[in-house]
Amino acid sequence: MKNLFKFSTLSLFGLLISCNGPANPNAETTATDSTYEDGASGETKKSEIHYDGEKHLTNIRQLTNGGDNAEAYFSFDNSMAVFQSNYSEWGVECDQMFYFNIEDNNMMKEPPKMLSTGKGRTTCAYFLPGDTSIVYASTHLGGENCPEEPSREQGYVWPIYNTYDIFVANLKGEITDTLTNHPGYDAEATVSPDGKKIVFTSDRSGDLELWTMNIDGSDQKQVTTGLGYDGGAFFSPDSKKLVFRSSRPQTDEEKQKYKDLLAQGLVMPSDMEIYVCNVDGSDLQKVTDLGNANWAPFFHPSGEKILFSSNHASEKGYPFNLYLINLDGTGLEQVSFDGVFDAFPMFSPDGKKLIFSSNRNNGGTRNTNLFIADWVD
Repeated sequence: MKNLFKFSTLSLFGLLISCNGPANPNAETTATDSTYEDGASGETKKSEIHYDGEKHLTNIRQLTNGGDNAEAYFSFDNSMAVFQSNYSEWGVECDQMFYFNIEDNNMMKEPPKMLSTGKGRTTCAYFLPGDTSIVYASTHLGGENCPEEPSREQGYVWPIYNTYDIFVANLKGEITDTLTNHPGYDAEATVSPDGKKIVFTSDRSGDLELWTMNIDGSDQKQVTTGLGYDGGAFFSPDSKKLVFRSSRPQTDEEKQKYKDLLAQGLVMPSDMEIYVCNVDGSDLQKVTDLGNANWAPFFHPSGEKILFSSNHASEKGYPFNLYLINLDGTGLEQVSFDGVFDAFPMFSPDGKKLIFSSNRNNGGTRNTNLFIADWVD
């Protein structure tokens, strides 16, 4: 989760910003589906759907073909997914929410249904129980235009737009409820598997902390308290725990820098680790201590492991790949092997499939596409 966690291949930290051309629209199997010429080296390289070593992923299928597509999350019945995209050919200028039927809709050939208003910027949608509506965050009440992205004068930073609020929309795209109306950042909402709770990130306490609320927006409670950007939270399969990523500055200098940026509505995401806690915030445990950026965590269906994205093994800032780790921080295992970016993994509720975002098979462009695979333990 994020505010769209937008990175570029220039900064090589996450989602890619512009479209330079189409990848192979027929790429739905493994091996070398297309080739491209690397602009830096002039070499002809291969774009792949499936890489050697990806033993947990089979029958990988590419779902989108252009723009930045991310944070795709399954419906409760496993049949649909909702995601955000800025693909200009779908008529949007910045991230908006879309959904599709996994088996019936071919997004390579026709646009999916947009569920957000088309105004402002959106992030982090999730199906609500019953699969007839979604929850998502949007800035549209603060203005119809896409909010301005920050400059890079202070390094690579994420904007924390203070006009984000959390809304409910039906599958016609009609807003049916507003769950938050607090001045400031309320976003990154996800729903518990038992359908009773929503976790989200808010700065209403003066810091970016995790909060929970009932599915109707009532009983909003603060979960975390430590200084740092706590966000991108998901529930465990039994709905009793949360996993999230956090910056958690340690030195006086780091703490002051974090506070100064936050006062400007910014955070710097280059140093994050994975944490777990109970839904009420108790029994907080740091899972990773790898360095660099460890984020986009999601519980394995067993509830005993976490799948997340990390660049900890890189000296250049990339690639970001998917890793599995036990809740106690042992047993780290690399899962994906794309050379640039893999992130935003989510297991289907039945535990059989994984959906994720990747730069694989994009023909050397900056496109970040959605992929779905059968999961093999």
